[in-house]
Amino acid sequence: MADVQEELKQLREHLPAWVEASRLHAAKGKVAGYIPELAGTPANALGITVMDASGECVTVGDCDLNFTMQSISKVFTLLLALMDRGEEAVFAKVGMEPSGDDFNSILKLELVEPGIPFNPLINAGAIAVTSLIAGSGPAEKTKRITAFFSRLAGGRPLVCNEAVYRSEAATAYRNRSIAYFLKENNVLEAHDDVEEVLDVYFRHCAIELTCAQLARMALVLAHAGRDPLTGEALIPSRYVQIAKTFMVTCGMYNASGEFAIRAGLPAKSGVSGGILALVPNRYGIGVIGPALNRKGNSTAGVHLLETLSQHFGWSLF
Repeated sequence: MADVQEELKQLREHLPAWVEASRLHAAKGKVAGYIPELAGTPANALGITVMDASGECVTVGDCDLNFTMQSISKVFTLLLALMDRGEEAVFAKVGMEPSGDDFNSILKLELVEPGIPFNPLINAGAIAVTSLIAGSGPAEKTKRITAFFSRLAGGRPLVCNEAVYRSEAATAYRNRSIAYFLKENNVLEAHDDVEEVLDVYFRHCAIELTCAQLARMALVLAHAGRDPLTGEALIPSRYVQIAKTFMVTCGMYNASGEFAIRAGLPAKSGVSGGILALVPNRYGIGVIGPALNRKGNSTAGVHLLETLSQHFGWSLF
């Protein structure tokens, strides 16, 4: 505990300067313009919340900026699908390996047998996982997902940003291609309506939150599925283990290996510029930095997490 308190003291002292140093790296990136509603996000923004097991937070930068989860949501839909269906059913539809390709690639669905997505954190895998969420239709599935996310974020209801949802749905030509290919390959079942599956997918990607709420969600993962603030077990530890492994191997798209070497933290990024990261048994971390590099990760956010991990020796490796 003394180590945590010392680290929090150092974070309060040094984090403002580290944030400003990392903010300079935003100039190397660009805001995701292919989702029109995200194009107006301030490219120079950078904020971070680090939360410990008592709920104590160190918050610096533009943490009042709300943002949508985008691909970060894939971690939690995977967890919900595992809770709903179990490992065997989920991994009959999606693999366990890094793809080495862009997050929205369709290439290996055709080239590699058996034609299932390589992992749950690329778009193809996340669409397949979304189809496995229990519910009588898109509305019920979305309600269950939103309630699950809200519970992990501390209980305050999270909502879908309708403007971002509509923007994604209107321009998601590649995701539609992926989903129909999954239907052709029987990854989506005969009873799965492709547009209904996509509707649920677009909506969970457009769920909006803050750095503090994201850090709270990360904190539950950092403590093996138990909320340390309430003592409640929210997710089976086995499923959290699976999710954290995917975060290390696939969570930063096809820059996951580089991030593992430089930061060594389980993390998941989204094209809004959000990053969820965690230090096992210690901290949940939420970051927002909308300017992205060519791999789709926040330029400033990645630099900031690397700085913190290297300073405190947080790497798992």
